[in-house]
Amino acid sequence: MEENTKTALFEDYSIPRAVASLTVPTIISSLVMVIYNIADTYFVGLLNDPIQNAAVTLAAPVLLAFNAVNNLFGVGSSSVMSRALGRKDYETVRQGSAFGFYCALLCGILFSLLCLIFQIPLLNLLGTDAMTIDATRDYLRWTVLMGAVPSILNVVFAYLVRAEGASLHASIGTMSGCLLNIVLDPFFIMPWGLNLGAAGAGLATFLSNCVACTYFLILIFVKRKSTLVCIHPKMFTFRRDLVFGVCSVGIPASIQNLLNVTGMTILNNFTAGYGSDAVAAMGIAQKIQMVPMHIALGGSQGIMPLVSYNYASGNRKRMKDAILFVTKVMLGFMLAVVLGGIFGSETLIHLFIDNVNVIEYGKVFLRGLMLALPFLCMDFMAVGVFQAIGSGRRALLFAILRKIVLEIPAIIILNAVWPLYGMAFAQFVAEFVLAIAAVVMLHGIFKEKGQKTEENV
Repeated sequence: MEENTKTALFEDYSIPRAVASLTVPTIISSLVMVIYNIADTYFVGLLNDPIQNAAVTLAAPVLLAFNAVNNLFGVGSSSVMSRALGRKDYETVRQGSAFGFYCALLCGILFSLLCLIFQIPLLNLLGTDAMTIDATRDYLRWTVLMGAVPSILNVVFAYLVRAEGASLHASIGTMSGCLLNIVLDPFFIMPWGLNLGAAGAGLATFLSNCVACTYFLILIFVKRKSTLVCIHPKMFTFRRDLVFGVCSVGIPASIQNLLNVTGMTILNNFTAGYGSDAVAAMGIAQKIQMVPMHIALGGSQGIMPLVSYNYASGNRKRMKDAILFVTKVMLGFMLAVVLGGIFGSETLIHLFIDNVNVIEYGKVFLRGLMLALPFLCMDFMAVGVFQAIGSGRRALLFAILRKIVLEIPAIIILNAVWPLYGMAFAQFVAEFVLAIAAVVMLHGIFKEKGQKTEENV
């Protein structure tokens, strides 16, 4: 392995070329993942059964909780790996990848066991009732009880591979599973196929994640002599500085996700009080918003290796130029998306379900969610930079502000002021405030001199 092949992208490529090399595959991968999530909603929606659609929506917080593990060991390990690569500390890169892989594997197994043991309390917590509990349980059987390990490893593998700049391979692995899911969904869900409804969507997701994990395992084996990503058991270590480096970034990222799960669960429970049509409409609106939201997320996550590397190597100007370039592109795109989503909300909801009540609810929900996108873009960018430079405390602060201080109270207050519909605007309120904080904190980071990081790994 030649050193220059690992560093050219981070040190020598022009900013647009380096950003494109890292973010375009990441964005495409994120989009395909969203599309396969939307495929579940779309094909289940073709059944014109709000109960089946509500089951997918009610189960969403549990699937989102996977990201707590993904962020802890995917974001945490990849941040450590990229900064170690910037310091030319290749041993830490290998150990960081092994640590992330084995910890994610063990947590995935534990996640499945806990959900199995506490299945009934979990279903009650999610807001199921006598009408939706069976469909939700069937969906969770495949996506969580059977599927937690491959779902978590699929994402963590992508982070580890992307940490050394191999965004294309990370995206191919993720997309292979997503595309298979889209192909399998109609066959498993629809009456002309296996007619499994929401359970069929879960089965397709499980099989697809298994295929994606297989791709990554084969990739790492084939490239074992040229890649720094290593999952050999001998590289797994609890070296103190390594564990601290992963956890200082990963734990705040994980807490951030758990707070997102809490917020979504509260939103679903409030919405469930208005009936299954309202739950289905909120779920569809959220899935549509996920498309531009994951483009913003892909942009912020895609440049993390570039930010980490140049922060660790001391090239702050290159780091700043990359962040500003991505931010300008993303904000311009989001403004166009907001206009399209607001004026085309009814048409977009109608694509997923032919139910008058669901469409009426959904078009208002979607307009509220769309307004948050430009501000959410700034929030994502700031958090991605915090994670990239090892500033877990800043990322945790944003997570607490977003959900506990702003969004959850906004859900309660807006629901009281404008019953049901007001809740869709809670995210806009939270992200507007956070966008202002993001600009202030990023400006402070740009002004820092030298190498200030919260940990040395």
